[in-house]
Amino acid sequence: MHPFDAPQPPKLAVLLGYAGLLPFVSGALGIWVIPEGWRVVVLAALLDYAAVILAFMGAIHWGLAMRAQETSEAARIQLGLSVVPPLLGWLAISSGMPVSLALPLCLLAFGGLYAADLRAVKLGLAPQWYPSLRRPLTIIVCLSLLVAWVSVLLR
Repeated sequence: MHPFDAPQPPKLAVLLGYAGLLPFVSGALGIWVIPEGWRVVVLAALLDYAAVILAFMGAIHWGLAMRAQETSEAARIQLGLSVVPPLLGWLAISSGMPVSLALPLCLLAFGGLYAADLRAVKLGLAPQWYPSLRRPLTIIVCLSLLVAWVSVLLR
């Protein structure tokens, strides 16, 4: 069986994927337990990390687009979609947008990325195991951003 067709992701990808959740989870939970004066710092760090990961995930989709024929419609759409997540992350952290808007923007961006992940698998650009890796990671990222957003709305 070709590794691209494997039903389960490689163990290293799983390990690194879950390690990448640490800043999301610790940031989201930290907001609730740290002294009030540090909340702004933790929220900024969480948003910065979300923007970095949105750029990282966009780069993955850029790479997936390179797997397709350059002239194919699928490749052009995938390439176009690949620049949206980093632009949304950049907008969330650099525009002066209130955190109460930046967090849901990132939340929506990660949801959209998961839809793009599923599309990439359907088109044969991403491995069959990709959704089984991305689904739990996306759920935890989105829950973390939601927990952080709720903390902002309630305080």
